[in-house]
Amino acid sequence: MSNANDSSTDRPQSYSYAQAGVNIAAGNALVKAIAPLAKATRRAGADADLGGFGGFFDLKAAGFRDPLLVAANDGVGTKLKLAIDSGRHDTVGIDLVAMCANDLIVQGAEPLFFLDYFATGRLENGIAERVIAGIAEGCKQAGCALIGGETAEMPGMYADGDYDLAGFCVGAVERDEALTGSKVQAGDVLLGLASSGVHSNGYSLVRRLAADKGWKLDRPALFDQDVLLIDALMAPTRIYVKALLPSIRKGDIHALAHITGGGLLENIPRVLPDGCHAVVDADGWAQPRLMAFLQAQGNIEPAEMARTFNCGIGMVLAVAEENVARVTTDLEAAGETVHRIGAIEPGAKGCTVRGSAEAWSAREAWEAVHNA
Repeated sequence: MSNANDSSTDRPQSYSYAQAGVNIAAGNALVKAIAPLAKATRRAGADADLGGFGGFFDLKAAGFRDPLLVAANDGVGTKLKLAIDSGRHDTVGIDLVAMCANDLIVQGAEPLFFLDYFATGRLENGIAERVIAGIAEGCKQAGCALIGGETAEMPGMYADGDYDLAGFCVGAVERDEALTGSKVQAGDVLLGLASSGVHSNGYSLVRRLAADKGWKLDRPALFDQDVLLIDALMAPTRIYVKALLPSIRKGDIHALAHITGGGLLENIPRVLPDGCHAVVDADGWAQPRLMAFLQAQGNIEPAEMARTFNCGIGMVLAVAEENVARVTTDLEAAGETVHRIGAIEPGAKGCTVRGSAEAWSAREAWEAVHNA
């Protein structure tokens, strides 16, 4: 028989953050685990440890005289879903940095520091550490410091096992070295730097094809028996920063275009002045086997390829004819594969990609036009 004065059965339930699905201890453990990764990305101007409310960067210590700051942010798109579904978490961090750092270099800016945002329903430190290790590796490749970030555990917001990424990068360029496109003129040569794969755009179509065609992602690719199809699809985005900086600082490059969503057709016009039209010759480089596979699997028209995928070209340069040989030599010495892919002509601001009947599995000579 209970005591009338015993109110234990009437006591309200005591709630905790852990009961709601947020593991503070796991978050703290993750910060400690990734601290050495961030420390390994230190560079001149960035010396603080993780853990504060913000990150400092000293532009003077980085050696700038009269700098303009340039900022970019991006994500990885639905390539992230492919990474989650296949358990390939180690390289999407490189993609995240690449999408931001490559956007900075097209302005002539050297990436200085990077911050990431990792959001998930339930924090699994093994996965988070692998992702952030990839971010640190991307920062090393881009020469920027990982000076901070945010990890958000939000139960009910994401399905079990899902996570999302966003990246934020700030760079600087000396005022007189900024690339604005103003120097581009008719007669400039277009050089293309080879991509490392699909990079981080077009994956909604890739995943649709994988589902509709029943691809066996864990089997050797039809176009390369030495590589699993999933590994070919997950190849991280190439970071062009270190290779391009010397030519930018010499003044040898008039403009750069990072080939992301919108492909060759829509990205090149973004860096052109009025009165300049880019003409790209699809016969100017061999279509990568991965791109040919995607095109064949989806019966994709060449014009659609030109506005959806990078088609083997991850960065396009506009260069004066007299500087082409030097720029090509410098970039090849830095490890890049360089193709001469077209030229700037007088005309409406825009881009034309054209090819012969032999280019990109076309049935006849073709061209695709986009006017900005």
